[in-house]
Amino acid sequence: MWYTPEEVRALTPVRNSVENLAKADLRDVFLCHAWDDRQGAAKELHDLLESRGVSVWFSEKDVGLGMPLLRAIDKGLANSRVGIVLVTPALLRRLPAEGIADKELSALLARERLVPIVHETTYEALREVSPLLGSRSGLNTAEEPMADVAAKIAELVAL
Repeated sequence: MWYTPEEVRALTPVRNSVENLAKADLRDVFLCHAWDDRQGAAKELHDLLESRGVSVWFSEKDVGLGMPLLRAIDKGLANSRVGIVLVTPALLRRLPAEGIADKELSALLARERLVPIVHETTYEALREVSPLLGSRSGLNTAEEPMADVAAKIAELVAL
């Protein structure tokens, strides 16, 4: 796997956090996504990560019937080593409404373990909606396929 110098600078602090949390029994990643993407791009990313041995907190499989959604998300956030935010046009539309994805993003921004993944949009569009998230370096599916992005995340969280 080849990384740009910018990716190395952005991902090294996240990797250091992963190594520090290695002894805890946590999920590898928490996948923050827009509700509209749950059966599309978010499911694709989830499946690619799990096929590489990454344990993923994903609302579609981790919130059972009758479970309080916000409490389940809160536990998922607390019990994950790294947060990844799948930034899509749907997420950019939903963030201003301050729904669940916005709450997840707020919690993830408070940690040094956050990697944005820009998919079918741009960092410029992201910065218009969330300057804080847009200021974080991450990965972009316009530059490499989703499978390669998943491979980089898997390598990042491998213990």
